[in-house]
Amino acid sequence: MPKITFIGAGSLVFTRQLTSDILLAPALQDSTIMLMDIDPQRLEQARSIVQATVDRRGLKATVKATTDRRVAVENADYVVTTFQQGGLDAYKLDIEIPQKYGVEQCVGDTLGPGGVFRALRTIPVLLDLCRDMDAVAAPDALLLNYVNPMAINCWAVAQRTGRPVVGLCHSVQGTSEMLAGWIDVPYEEVNYVCAGINHQAFFLEFRQGGEDLYPRLREAIKRPEVRGSEPVRTEMMEHFGYFVTESSGHASEYLPYYRKNRAMIETELVPRFTDPDRGWYDFGRTGGYLRHCQQRLPHAMQEFQALVSGDKSLPTERTHEYGSFILEAMETNRPAKIWGNVPNTGLIPNLPAGCCVEVACLVDASGIQPTHVDHYPAQLAALNRTNINVQELTVQAALTGDVDAVHYAVALDPLTAAVCTLPQIRAMVDEMLHAQSRWLPQFSALQQ
Repeated sequence: MPKITFIGAGSLVFTRQLTSDILLAPALQDSTIMLMDIDPQRLEQARSIVQATVDRRGLKATVKATTDRRVAVENADYVVTTFQQGGLDAYKLDIEIPQKYGVEQCVGDTLGPGGVFRALRTIPVLLDLCRDMDAVAAPDALLLNYVNPMAINCWAVAQRTGRPVVGLCHSVQGTSEMLAGWIDVPYEEVNYVCAGINHQAFFLEFRQGGEDLYPRLREAIKRPEVRGSEPVRTEMMEHFGYFVTESSGHASEYLPYYRKNRAMIETELVPRFTDPDRGWYDFGRTGGYLRHCQQRLPHAMQEFQALVSGDKSLPTERTHEYGSFILEAMETNRPAKIWGNVPNTGLIPNLPAGCCVEVACLVDASGIQPTHVDHYPAQLAALNRTNINVQELTVQAALTGDVDAVHYAVALDPLTAAVCTLPQIRAMVDEMLHAQSRWLPQFSALQQ
């Protein structure tokens, strides 16, 4: 049976969900699940919750834990990454330093100064992990990356290592479920074509059988409750013709139109989120997701204790995360379709070769097999390229230690360029480089 290793297993919510999914798949219930984290306390919490899941379901899976990454990946067939290099301390700097210069990020983990610096911290760790996998993991062990910034991280791994890797997100499946609900179509009857880059892919087709559902979606987004739940995405559909995969809070960060200053956010953007229960009401504000991460820790710990003690019921169905379905398809050779982040080997011809694209993929015992997109609208490719420019230079900076490339990357970010002058951007980047130098080993001059 396969050995499945989690790097960053101290991410309790994600580890709990993914391992629960895996242990609900009959073909994976005898697996060895190896948990690794640098924090022994959080690692033990993760081990306890996974072992409790195994015990309460009466399964034969083996659960192990270690703080030694090389030991964790030895003979691993699959390696799942869920870590956050620098933790909340680094994340706080990603938000607070740019805010001083007028860059108002609500999440800051994919693009913008926050996304760039999260990638610069993460890529050296991913590359070290790949070297460990090359040395001691099973031949052709698959790396399943859940760590943001997804596109930049996967691009760097593919370019430097050539390892089998797929980046996984839940925005495609989550958004498709939402759209089906808006027009009251049973989700199991929906079929769609979706492509682009992570957090900025678009539904090129959305159908029920032979019926094009886009006319009904265009009517749905006129409803006040729909517009209020997704103000940015509905407006983007009106102006660019297609619906984007990532939520309105996130989507507002990758564009120059929505976050030009704090007053605009507070008076124009946030009030348009009319449904606080959607969760993105506060996330639309600067640092909204950082506050969420800080505030959810006590709740996560209470839930952890309830699951371990048996006071909380275990899930009986898998979530829509792709990870368990990939492992099941590869182990059983029963095909599955997922949306994965993979190198652009002509898959979307009007996006740059080698960049990381998000497309439908067939998965079976042969691994991840991406599909080609026959027609990708020019306006969508143009939007993607504004993000890909930043991604490319960030990869260059991370792989070479070129400090100038960091400045170029942030200067070309659509949001940053909309609110800052070039001298301001240079000063901001320099401040971030020095504040985060302990997590940036590729820039050796900063360590002196």
